[in-house]
Amino acid sequence: MSDLSVVIVGGLHSDARKAAVARLLADVPGSVALHHDLTTAAAGTVVRTVRDADGIRDAGEAPLVNDCACCALREDLVPELRRLADAGDTRLAVVELWDSVEPKAMAEVVTAGGLTVTGVLTAVDPALLLPYLGNGDDLAEAGLAAAATDQRTIADTFARQLEYAPVLAVADSEEADDEDRELLAQLHPTARRVPIGHGDLAGAALAGFDVEAAAAAQHPACALLPAEADAHGVTTFVWHRRRPFHPERLYQALEDLTCAAARSRGRFWLADRPDTLLHWDAAGGALCVESAGPWLASLPDAAWEMLPPIRRAAAALDWHPEHGDCCQHLVFTSPGLDRDNLRRLLESCLLTDAEYAAGRDAWKRLPPAFDTLLEV
Repeated sequence: MSDLSVVIVGGLHSDARKAAVARLLADVPGSVALHHDLTTAAAGTVVRTVRDADGIRDAGEAPLVNDCACCALREDLVPELRRLADAGDTRLAVVELWDSVEPKAMAEVVTAGGLTVTGVLTAVDPALLLPYLGNGDDLAEAGLAAAATDQRTIADTFARQLEYAPVLAVADSEEADDEDRELLAQLHPTARRVPIGHGDLAGAALAGFDVEAAAAAQHPACALLPAEADAHGVTTFVWHRRRPFHPERLYQALEDLTCAAARSRGRFWLADRPDTLLHWDAAGGALCVESAGPWLASLPDAAWEMLPPIRRAAAALDWHPEHGDCCQHLVFTSPGLDRDNLRRLLESCLLTDAEYAAGRDAWKRLPPAFDTLLEV
């Protein structure tokens, strides 16, 4: 099998995504693009096309697997890439994901299949950034669901697409202004932003990609969250505290906190669940709260050796003599953010001095307001 490089290009901004793929095909000799169109999934099939800069070279259909279009994509993608690699005449395979398919899953599938992912790009039109982050509609309502059981929203899907990719292929949008571009920069400050029209997309596609590091960067315990920023009307507010939340007061404030910013994320600590690291993930006016396992401070020392080094390093950087890695670390990014009001609201949800002094046994007896959200 030849040395085939695979780059994954995704994003709900379909015009920007198609422009990025076309640019790669034009700039990289011996490149082809694979695309699985899930639009026909309701009819029981997924349409696959393989094209180069001159047009379509091959087309076919893949049957649905377990009534799941994404499952069909997974089953069909690696064999197609292997066929291209075995043919030996393709230097770069550009996997153009369908609108709502997330790059993380596909990068992991391709890597597990023994192929080399050299880049993951999410294509973005800055002018559409805020409308998509603010869109709480279900993908199913927009005809973008990847399976009958798909319950994702446009906002949370777009946020994950954006934040996973180390490279953002940015459309040259005349409608975008400084606020749009600043919002993009603050949402994913570590990303390499490459203009589709005049940037080195080919270099970004072939620069290399570490699928394990990318996954770790998304884990709430290790995620490198954005830092404080304030420019062009866009603010990123970082809130970090060492005292746990009162579950009832936080629950009552959830709607206001969720709607306070276009995007918020991070990890938090509830008094009635002092050993559990909780993940905060909000976009489009909707909040997802999930358990991300135990805080390291609640584990015996022997268990630490079984954890990835990046997890141990992240905890060490955030270690407190009394509470270990237990903390609140929430980040809110939005145009027009009311930082002072947000800070006051968050502070009001923490345990009071008297509640804090009562100790962990008393904390665990507080009303479990998050049981429904956490499906306990």
